[in-house]
Amino acid sequence: MRDNLDRDLVLIGGGHSHAIALRLLAINPLPGVRLTLISETTHTPYSGMLPGHVAGFYNFDETHIDLRRLCRFAGVQFYQDRAMGLNLEKNQIICAKHPSVTFNLLSIDIGSTPAKISVSGAEDYAIAAKPVPQFLTAWSKLLEEVERTSSKALNLAIVGGGAGGVELALTMQQRLRKVLGQDTIKIHLFHRGRELMNSHNLWVRRCLEKILKQRGIQVHLQETVCEVKPNLVRCESGFAVKCDRIFWVTQASAPSWLARSGLTTDSQGFILVEDTLQSVSHPQIFAAGDIATMKNYWRPKAGVFAVRQGRPLFENLKRIVLGKPLKLYRPQKDILGLIGTGDGKAIASRGNWGLGPSKLLWSWKDYIDRQFMRQFSELPEMGSQTEEGNSNIRNKTDQTSSIMRCGGCGSKVGSPILERVLGRIKADNYNWEESQDVIIGLDSPDDAAAVRVPAGLLMVHTIDYFRSLINDPFVFGQICANHCLSDLFAMGATPHTALAIASIPYATDSKVEETLYQLLSGAIKILSQSQTSLVGGHTTEGAELALGLSCNGLVSPDKLLPKGGMKPGQVLILTKALGTGILFAADMRLKAKGRWVDGAVESMLSSNQQASEIFLQHGATACTDITGFGLVGHLREMVQASRVAVELNLEAIPVLEGVREMLELGIVSSLHSQNLYGSRYIRNWEERRLHPLYSILFDPQTSGGLLASVPEAEADRCVASLQQLGYARARVIGSVAQSTDLTRPITIIR
Repeated sequence: MRDNLDRDLVLIGGGHSHAIALRLLAINPLPGVRLTLISETTHTPYSGMLPGHVAGFYNFDETHIDLRRLCRFAGVQFYQDRAMGLNLEKNQIICAKHPSVTFNLLSIDIGSTPAKISVSGAEDYAIAAKPVPQFLTAWSKLLEEVERTSSKALNLAIVGGGAGGVELALTMQQRLRKVLGQDTIKIHLFHRGRELMNSHNLWVRRCLEKILKQRGIQVHLQETVCEVKPNLVRCESGFAVKCDRIFWVTQASAPSWLARSGLTTDSQGFILVEDTLQSVSHPQIFAAGDIATMKNYWRPKAGVFAVRQGRPLFENLKRIVLGKPLKLYRPQKDILGLIGTGDGKAIASRGNWGLGPSKLLWSWKDYIDRQFMRQFSELPEMGSQTEEGNSNIRNKTDQTSSIMRCGGCGSKVGSPILERVLGRIKADNYNWEESQDVIIGLDSPDDAAAVRVPAGLLMVHTIDYFRSLINDPFVFGQICANHCLSDLFAMGATPHTALAIASIPYATDSKVEETLYQLLSGAIKILSQSQTSLVGGHTTEGAELALGLSCNGLVSPDKLLPKGGMKPGQVLILTKALGTGILFAADMRLKAKGRWVDGAVESMLSSNQQASEIFLQHGATACTDITGFGLVGHLREMVQASRVAVELNLEAIPVLEGVREMLELGIVSSLHSQNLYGSRYIRNWEERRLHPLYSILFDPQTSGGLLASVPEAEADRCVASLQQLGYARARVIGSVAQSTDLTRPITIIR
């Protein structure tokens, strides 16, 4: 029985069915099963509220499910990536960024996209309604443009006369009229059929056609669009309309990689599934939502069916893991459709019945939608998730296994696993090369590496090691490598070699291998970018995922950047925004928004190597990286070593999105209280301690930015160079002065 419980269940896509299944799996965890969600976006839109969002009734957070937060709640590994294919012989998922991801069970819920490939120019010039994130980005840009040039007339084209196209036309018009007025917005709706909204009854169709006409929306029936140009829609009849934007809301289609992978699909490329939501050709694969077609029941591609499939999908995933018979799911035939008209009213449609438009119906729809979203926004804090560090429930269940776990060298990851992992990594990195200075390295059976040190250079040594703060071992490997290498960059050194030490959560051999593979792949990706050779390391099993690197670098004596090199008259430049400690403390408490964590991850994945080179080019004489001791802790080391004083501009310090909101809630890192000891070095701390951003000075950073002292005359050019290379948040945050009090050398001037 134990072998049946040791599985990797991977979910591709953050659609409605998967969101519901994840919440249910959090409440009813499957022992021994490691769950992973692969999603291209952190926030998945809820289709029921999107028209209201377009109309301006709802904001972004009200209409999107925060997948990163949901995964934290459910103890699920979250890989922000795009699936590109399947290797069904090896049960592997091919991703755009991650190495191949292995699964025992797979579920797919990636939605659909409008079919437009066959229409000339549509791929390049039309804005598809799906994927929704790209559509919303384009819509936001259009609104910004309209607000800047409110006097300009605007012509829009919408291709597709189904419910989605009609609702989009009505909601877009209402939103744009608030800015442009009644007479400056014209919308053209193209439909190749004789009537709009073929899936609805005659009364509903006639009602909406009347509303469209009353509002001045130009409906072009029996017009098949055959060509799209940057500002033109041309139909097969020869009819053409000039338009500023063209939106595409036609029949749904599926990505081609599904059929290419060997899965059985329907004629349109959607995954064909049994009544159990299991693939008809591959029983280890499930599919739900728009991407699935039930073999025995045809239903339109609508969000309501995806919502209804969430619980049955959860039930059958649980049953297949436990070795129980699967349940059959029979979708309802008729659904209640509540179609918004963009003006705070809605029309009800079910079978041959219809009602509206009515404000009461919109209020009813609003209540239903908000109730649905509340289950994802109001997640309770769970005790196992309040400690900082990675806390994956699925991994922790393996610790309850009856297998005795040894200590000492008995806790090492076995050599067969290690050999397989290194073999996979080398196969992935076919151009794997070690530095010519490595005499004995990773390929050698020797007990230690041997490396040649070039004459005339200094060897710089550093080491860092910490638990994972994110439930994606591949991304964590990259973050950790960046963090560990930063000590070398802060000294002006060029990385040379590294040794790794990794702790992998207790699990079966296959799980340990997959985790180690993802972890080392991430670390080696960053090491390779800086031409650093991994020459060896050590692995062990433990309670949590952790990684460390001992890094060596080379530097010419005249380019060494010690902390004690600060000089009066210089300015302080910081390359990255602060706040990773606060945001991940909030993430553990399910308080942080997923996009805030995305911003923190993006910052941590940014290497400090080019920043170090820029500082040297602009005459920097001292540098450090901001990590665990926080800004004041590391700045104090520089100031005391240089025997100078500094004035710090608190308002100039860049902070990550979401930090201010979390500080208002009183959320700080567990290390904050110890770092607060640094207040004793601030001359006027009592005057400034009530400042809303005061706590940011003591926030521990992971893979934080560099802080350097640069001649004032070079400051503007230095900051401009940093920003040009991608350090968009680089700022001058203070200045260096003569010291009058070495016991309290830091003054906050704002």
